[in-house]
Amino acid sequence: MSKLSCLLFFSCFWILYSCGSVKPRTTFDPAKVPAAPDYTLKENWAALPDKSDPADLTPNPKKAPDLQKDAPVDVFFLYPTTYTGDLRHQRNWNAAMDDERTNRKTDNGSIQYQASIFNGAGRVFAPRYRQAHLHAFYTKKDTDSAKKALEVAYLDAKAAFLHYLKYWNNGRPFILAGHSQGGLHVKTLLQELVEGKDLEQQLVAAYIAGWPVAASDFKQLKPCEKPDQVDCYCTWRTWERRFGKRVKQDQKTVCTNPLTWTTTPEQYAPKTLNKGAVIRPFNHIYEQSTDAEVYKGILLASKPKFKGSILFFSKNYHAGDLNLYYMNVRENAQERAKAFFRR
Repeated sequence: MSKLSCLLFFSCFWILYSCGSVKPRTTFDPAKVPAAPDYTLKENWAALPDKSDPADLTPNPKKAPDLQKDAPVDVFFLYPTTYTGDLRHQRNWNAAMDDERTNRKTDNGSIQYQASIFNGAGRVFAPRYRQAHLHAFYTKKDTDSAKKALEVAYLDAKAAFLHYLKYWNNGRPFILAGHSQGGLHVKTLLQELVEGKDLEQQLVAAYIAGWPVAASDFKQLKPCEKPDQVDCYCTWRTWERRFGKRVKQDQKTVCTNPLTWTTTPEQYAPKTLNKGAVIRPFNHIYEQSTDAEVYKGILLASKPKFKGSILFFSKNYHAGDLNLYYMNVRENAQERAKAFFRR
């Protein structure tokens, strides 16, 4: 892939999260909600341990082998918003399960570049779901429609997780992970089905990337404060260092530093701790790409280094929450999985 192609992909990946999309045609209409998924069908899963899918890939099989086959841990992953709308299609509030364009974008994007992070720690399960349209996160007029669309999406996430628990879990420890809209649904799953329940005893850790989490969102579940801590959660949202300091933030929001795995504010972690970002091409690991520092509930990072980055000007690094720290997150998930069996 050429330097220009790499830059264009990376820039477009960011743009999806930083600007508006084509809006749904009307307000939310229950009659137009796509049919609910049947999770007994493999086609309604973007990733499963017993089928070949992009979550099985790794950027470097020697440095980061796919270890799902013999893993004693499972990973339930929820991808971010890929239903973004265009002039003729994708104009409903929720994505249909058989929307080929959205599914292709999901598989070639989040499943390959994010869900694959966890194939070194456990078997990866990633359901397709009737995700809410990107507009649900930007609208100021259609807030009721946005709320209802997100409720539909969460009901799918919950149904898929319950299906996984009933038919595939068999008492195994699990990691919950999600990014952006997927992170929102992971947080809600933790609140409703895991925290304070017997199921919490099986929780290795949760990675709630790209979605704000306050300590008060949970009654007893705590943020991870050590790289080998279990039964806890990690969460962060990434901004360019200088710009992020000017953005108004809620200091009550929890933020994890994915280079140190603590929530200590203003503890600078240099890029030398960054074991590798994965941007484009997928088989290239950019070591020491960027640094990290917790600041008032967000993660500050210097401009990442990658082919063509001299022409990259975005200040919101939301789309790279996981990818800028790909190898660190991967190794940390492995470390927590091992720690689970030592406790």
